[in-house]
Amino acid sequence: MQVRHTRHYGFVDDVLRSLADAYGVATDYVDQSGTRRMVDEQTVRLVLKALDVDTSTTESCLDALHARATRDWRRALPPVVVARAQTDAFVWVHVPDGTGVEMWVETDAGEELGACEQVDRWIEPREIDGALIGEATFRLPRDIPLGWHQIVAKREVDDRTCSTVLAVTPHRVDLPAALAQRTGWGFATQIYSVRSHDSYGVGDIADLAQVARWSATQGADFLLVNPMHAASPQPPMAPSPYLPVTRRFANPIYVRPEDIPEFSSLTADQRAEIEPLVAACRAMNTTSDLLERDPVWAVKRRVLEQVAGVVRTPERAREFEKYQQREGIGLNDFALWCALVDTYGDPLEWPDAIADVTSAAVAQARAPLGSLIEFHMWCQWILDTQFEAAQAQAVDSGMALGILHDLAVGVHPEGSDAWALAAVLARDIEVGAPPDMYNQIGQNWSQPPWRPDALSDSAYIPFRDMLRTVLRHAGGIRVDHVLGLFRLWWIPKGTSAEQGTYVRYDHEALLGILALEATLANAVVIGEDLGTLEPWVQDALRERGFLGTTVLWFEAEPDGRPRDPRHWRGLSLASVTVHDLPPSAGYLDGEHVRLRDELGLLAAPFDQEWAGYERSRNQWIGALLGEGLLIEPYSTDDIVVALHRFAARSPSRLLAVALPDAVGDRRAQNQPGTDQEYPNWRVPLCDAGGTPVLVEDLPDLQLPRRVIAAITHARVDQ
Repeated sequence: MQVRHTRHYGFVDDVLRSLADAYGVATDYVDQSGTRRMVDEQTVRLVLKALDVDTSTTESCLDALHARATRDWRRALPPVVVARAQTDAFVWVHVPDGTGVEMWVETDAGEELGACEQVDRWIEPREIDGALIGEATFRLPRDIPLGWHQIVAKREVDDRTCSTVLAVTPHRVDLPAALAQRTGWGFATQIYSVRSHDSYGVGDIADLAQVARWSATQGADFLLVNPMHAASPQPPMAPSPYLPVTRRFANPIYVRPEDIPEFSSLTADQRAEIEPLVAACRAMNTTSDLLERDPVWAVKRRVLEQVAGVVRTPERAREFEKYQQREGIGLNDFALWCALVDTYGDPLEWPDAIADVTSAAVAQARAPLGSLIEFHMWCQWILDTQFEAAQAQAVDSGMALGILHDLAVGVHPEGSDAWALAAVLARDIEVGAPPDMYNQIGQNWSQPPWRPDALSDSAYIPFRDMLRTVLRHAGGIRVDHVLGLFRLWWIPKGTSAEQGTYVRYDHEALLGILALEATLANAVVIGEDLGTLEPWVQDALRERGFLGTTVLWFEAEPDGRPRDPRHWRGLSLASVTVHDLPPSAGYLDGEHVRLRDELGLLAAPFDQEWAGYERSRNQWIGALLGEGLLIEPYSTDDIVVALHRFAARSPSRLLAVALPDAVGDRRAQNQPGTDQEYPNWRVPLCDAGGTPVLVEDLPDLQLPRRVIAAITHARVDQ
């Protein structure tokens, strides 16, 4: 890419620039068009302030630089070591100069895995706080198995020991053997929008399992669903699955109460109370009205409270206890947060005493809120069991992968993660994206980012635990905005989206841990790598075996012509469209241009944008006609089918078909850059005429069969 330069504004202070670089804060970046942009100095100062760096004077900047340079010398061992299996990895240890030291690796249970060899590497001792500190370097054994271990160091002079966390990660994550010689395909859907006759007005896990079973009979290898992360237990429930209160735990609105074993033990009086409420929810399934989560959750919570009160068998009680032990303090903290929301309402209105998870008031609140805490833990256990059953049904029905879960970029600024994990999240910062193909004025997702330094100091345990819980019953994981494992666009609160800057992360560590947890779960990894990125990023993802993301509408040559699908990336999940665009029927009609114009999101005049859309549409239709995939006269359905056959000719290892495309839907699920201006994440699955499509309808529809046949034929042609 040719880089164009803008004028250099602001930075006359080289000390501030050096300090920003030391903390991974960018002072310039290259945007998606290839233009180098300089970051405003005030933005850099505000971002450094969020990292607890004082930039008020030159002297404070110099002090901060010194503290950063000597930080590791004040530690005996690094806070964490992330190494690749069967590869030489080295670890430093700091001790008083001249002190002998030995090092070994052991499991958490204390079993020694091997001694570390000290290597001949001279490092000049440094005076730290009046003492001369030396550094010794050790090589880790190459045969340490994958997993989480401990590195232990012992000083010879006094036998004092210290330890740190060691994560041994695989070099890459591979697709299962069943997909080694062929392209896999599956549907992608926002499961809350896909309802059945038995739903409570919003699609749930039972609907997910039913769609998986049906699509498996059609030859599908996976079902990719939206993030199913938890929302607040009290209204209003945020509709966006990408703005959860936590990324580790799930939303109980997705539970199917009737599938809980204890449901059958409800009394006649209990059933008489809930049946009219449930019937009212089910009446919503056959309307095309926007989805309303709050009334659905009010009814479902009432039903779940009734079921939770049923005495469990000893075996079920033991299973619940095992689940609580496995998820540990993270589950307890999340359930406590939910109980506090139930008690005090919006976290913005909480008493100061409970706003800090580490406060004595929070510790004292656990006992009196015990029953509420247990209810919210029980809901998570029920979700876990239903996800397990859904994945088992998907695989047993013939899918090579099963259900692929989606991991959101971040969390709600007032959610449970922001409260319980405050120590590893940045204050007064919101995550977003600079202007790009999705939104020409930039995006602000209002989510607090991980602090790179604090996350490392925590040995990446919060990141690991989140992945482990999400992956437990999954065939794979799609990481939304996977570029955030390399760098994130930090926006100081109170400024606009374009006034942010990038902050770097230790991508080698984060990618390694993601690869490790996916391998332990026998899952694949898909990275949504669209947007503004540095060219080497996709190389790093490919090296780890992570699939990228290829979207047909964005696959164009420099002159705008559609790119031959045979030249698309191989290690990728390809699709015609994504949820941030209208379904293909709407896109072909220019719905995305009209909508952005109505919402004031176009950077260029409407006529110019519309001309660009028409040019692109005509080029795509011309390419389909030229390939013999489309024959005149043709309908919109014919174009949609041809587009999927075109995409299926690519070498991409996986191909996703948006379920809305397969039923002729036209309305977008989400318009990036909007909040209340558009009903994001509230659109039910409908056909071209706006009639709701239920799960039971799918086997009888003609368009899904045509799309599936097109994909099958294209795969045979390869």
